[in-house]
Amino acid sequence: MHPSPRIEKSPEYTYLPAMTDFLKPIGALWRALPFTGPAAPLVTVIDLSGVIGDAGGPGRKGMSLKRLEKSLEAAFKPGKLSAVALAINSPGGSPVQSRLILNAIRRHAKEKEVPVLAFIEDVGASGGYILALAGDEIYADDSSIVGSIGVISGGFGFHEAIRRLGVERRVYTAGENKSMLDPFQPEDPKDIERLEKILSDLHEQFKALVKDRRGDKLKDDPELFSGAIWTGPAAKERGLIDGIAQLGDFLREKFGEDVKIKRISPEAGSLLKKLLTGGEERSPGFGAPPSLIDAEELIAASERRALWARYGL
Repeated sequence: MHPSPRIEKSPEYTYLPAMTDFLKPIGALWRALPFTGPAAPLVTVIDLSGVIGDAGGPGRKGMSLKRLEKSLEAAFKPGKLSAVALAINSPGGSPVQSRLILNAIRRHAKEKEVPVLAFIEDVGASGGYILALAGDEIYADDSSIVGSIGVISGGFGFHEAIRRLGVERRVYTAGENKSMLDPFQPEDPKDIERLEKILSDLHEQFKALVKDRRGDKLKDDPELFSGAIWTGPAAKERGLIDGIAQLGDFLREKFGEDVKIKRISPEAGSLLKKLLTGGEERSPGFGAPPSLIDAEELIAASERRALWARYGL
């Protein structure tokens, strides 16, 4: 009997490299396909438009942290974010809500380690500029209105009007300062002094915030904290913004033409609610008489109009 021929098996390392070389071009081709290539950069955009303040009453939908919380969470939620952009168009409003929104944005940015880019559109003034300070970088258009780093308080005095009408004002308080700045009473110099102290405190807080966020970028200008406003180029000269740019163009230049820009607006939820309920959102004053609703809305609209009108809009 002849011995069976011995068959030697090639060790694995003799054919694995060849297999790997064969698969390399296939892998490269697969990655080149449009639906399998590297993910395009993603930038979410938060819409911050309107007067700032959680004002109650029919039709009064100012920006507030409560109203923007879900939008902020959605903007920072994606796992791979190149940046979060702020589209700002606001004449200001409540200093408290302005800072609450700023702090919430900075908290999310720190947790997710994502840069924030602020873009001022028509106006980023007063509280609107506070919102812009949430950005690591701030940009504006040539024609944008920027600044108004100051504090204002306004009102009306009706004491002469009610006197002519023969109306007697009756007010009872516990606490000597409880009726401070009553519009139906003549102004008290002590009330004015107290109000000026409050406004001064708020102004110092505003100035400290600007210095903290803008640092050495700020230029030495005596009018910087005077409440003055500037166009984009003049604001850049003073260090209030980093450059002149528009949101879409800037993001495509910075992250590439294939950047994905996802806009997030608090209005989306309101629109969906209207569609589901078949009408306007119900407000706390929904059951009030039509004449009262009209009067409140007229006052609210006048206040909003006055804020925008300060900047020629």
